[in-house]
Amino acid sequence: TALSTIPSIAFAIFFVMNLLAVSKQSSDAVPFTRMIMLLLLWFGISTPLVFFGAYFGFKLDAIEFPVNTSNIPRQIPDQPWFMGIFFTTAIGGVMPFGACFLELFFIMSSLWMDQYYYVFGFLFLTFVILLMTCAEITILFNYFQICGEDYRWWWRSFTTGGATACYVFGCSFHYFKQLESNSPATYMLYFGYMGLISIGLYLVTGAVGFFSALWFNKKIFGSIKID
Repeated sequence: TALSTIPSIAFAIFFVMNLLAVSKQSSDAVPFTRMIMLLLLWFGISTPLVFFGAYFGFKLDAIEFPVNTSNIPRQIPDQPWFMGIFFTTAIGGVMPFGACFLELFFIMSSLWMDQYYYVFGFLFLTFVILLMTCAEITILFNYFQICGEDYRWWWRSFTTGGATACYVFGCSFHYFKQLESNSPATYMLYFGYMGLISIGLYLVTGAVGFFSALWFNKKIFGSIKID
């Protein structure tokens, strides 16, 4: 369901943004024939691959956990204020965002200021550092959460890792001041496309945070020896 919902939302936003660009006779508008080609690629290639992958995915064995869990949920002790989901999410996105802030400025200049971007090797290195920082900060907060006997780590790890995208979208408000905007359409196009970019980044970094926390939990609980 998620694999079909996310592309649908992205395509709907992109379609509305493109209609707005066409109404303003913008040179950045995608022709109608290209939109038809995107739909054909979506339903002709992407959708069958989703079902193809699901077919083989359901045939695989379920994930084995190193410990047995009880069906009766344990009472979670009161957590300190700095271990709340809003605080950990806000802090969890600071360091990854700081790791890619400088490169983000050049990327946005290339997107919105018609400047040429050529340091793709450094971009790849920055992307790797971003993912590593997301994984490390998520594992750190996951460890604190487990030590506090709060076992609800799955969505917390996803939001902690994905918080970087929120800072990226917030940074777009500051960067917008440098652009020459003279119509409401400019606002809608800019923040619409930056919203799409931020959603994609949120899913990537959130997935990295979740799988990092899952790997860490399996390692630490797998090292526990029970006689």
